[in-house]
Amino acid sequence: MPNDKVLPRNQSLPLFNPHVADFICETEASKVPPIDAQAEDWFLQARALEDPEIFVEDRDYKKIVDLTRQAAERLHWKAMLNLASLYVEGRDPLYGNEEAVQLVEKAMRLGIPAAYDRMGTYYANSTGVKGDITRAYAFWQKAAQMGNPQSLAFLGEKLTAGEDHPGIDMWSNIPIATKMLECAVAQGYGPAAYDLYYLYAAPRTADGTIIGDHRTPETKDRALKILHEGVRLGCAQCARDLSIEFSQPFNLSDILVPFIDKARGERYAVLNRALSFNPNRRFPNLDKILPLPPADLPPWDGQRKSLLDAAMGARPPPAIPKPSAASLSKEPYFLAADYALRPTGLHSDAPAAPFSAYWQPAGGQGVIQPARLFRQDEEFPHFSVSDAAGKASYGPVTWEQCLTLRHNHGAVEPRAVHGVLREVALPEPWLSCACEQACPVSGVWQPWVAADHPLQAIVNQYWRQAWLAQGAPFPRPRRDWLLDLPDDDVTWHLMDASLPDLG
Repeated sequence: MPNDKVLPRNQSLPLFNPHVADFICETEASKVPPIDAQAEDWFLQARALEDPEIFVEDRDYKKIVDLTRQAAERLHWKAMLNLASLYVEGRDPLYGNEEAVQLVEKAMRLGIPAAYDRMGTYYANSTGVKGDITRAYAFWQKAAQMGNPQSLAFLGEKLTAGEDHPGIDMWSNIPIATKMLECAVAQGYGPAAYDLYYLYAAPRTADGTIIGDHRTPETKDRALKILHEGVRLGCAQCARDLSIEFSQPFNLSDILVPFIDKARGERYAVLNRALSFNPNRRFPNLDKILPLPPADLPPWDGQRKSLLDAAMGARPPPAIPKPSAASLSKEPYFLAADYALRPTGLHSDAPAAPFSAYWQPAGGQGVIQPARLFRQDEEFPHFSVSDAAGKASYGPVTWEQCLTLRHNHGAVEPRAVHGVLREVALPEPWLSCACEQACPVSGVWQPWVAADHPLQAIVNQYWRQAWLAQGAPFPRPRRDWLLDLPDDDVTWHLMDASLPDLG
């Protein structure tokens, strides 16, 4: 059992073991608290204000901090960690390294894998704690075991050596390195694909010995596909290497690609430059404009914008919400019509709100009150409640947290920071398909699960989109995403059936 008196930064963890015999791929999204929709909007607004197109000196960091803090107060886990980064960067003069560490500790208490990854980085960099690389690796190992893709990719790369070199933080454990990197890619972390490409191109035994010939047509094909997948998921290095391989390979006698194709190379070069400038970009519909051979290369007018638009994610115009009872109410019961409320099942008997959220008296107490917004540490009111014998008493009640959701009647509307999605009109007719069906229409398809599904945070993402040709199979969650998710839980929706007019 954890010792609540020990600060999370000081907790005892097993030492990093680079020679573990097995590894189970966990999914970070299944470990984190559900994300409040209103907090998500604040978080995305803050992210948009840090767009690479805006010079650092021109960014409104006061507003960025305020929006990020608002989201963090709702326990938006990404906002909590971003706020910690803003403190470390000195973007809020009232808070610094110690407050950043405390915020990360709060996230650790919530069981957030990325918080363990961040604490490892703090120990590695002596940020608010005494530097200790041994403790850093212990925290990174814990984060990886919990499914954090950044720790998985970092440690996976460290295990790719042919033999142990602890002096330079490299060890040999190829099977586990492969599993870790695959687990990171399956969660949408593109940079892990780059290290995985080397392992696929020349498969090796656990001690680093190359199996068979250096590179075979089969291993090259697998390596080529993982690099291409890396580009879809935002890996600039993957795009750079594919540009070189198709245009000017270093060794013509052992090229990765099936043939030289300078036109393909130029397109990858454009994507590399875009990703190097803005690492937040993703190109889920890459196959629409840059499919792998032997598929023919679609026409392109040579314009950077048209290439990026074709490859980026798509979403429909946001649904116009209808007024709700909460949107017509006054503070603290007011909630904008863009949102609805859903009880979470999280109860509190504390005298005050443990964190900022909408709260309502839990059912079964004879108290009927609409949910209202409470700030952290704001006192909960008391009520007159009758017991089973009918005797009334005045005092505290149990409260239940309510989460804000999009008030869009279940519309398929992936969310993302401004500028990484293009808005498209919904195709007519509106098509939805099950996983086991063949794709009925060529176009951009979005996978989706119910809003209350435990894996919705890893499935209902724009980077899960895919450009599919008519007759192609839909991706399968277990086979293609390494998710313990039945096919029947996922529905694919047609987002865009238009073809780019690119020459």
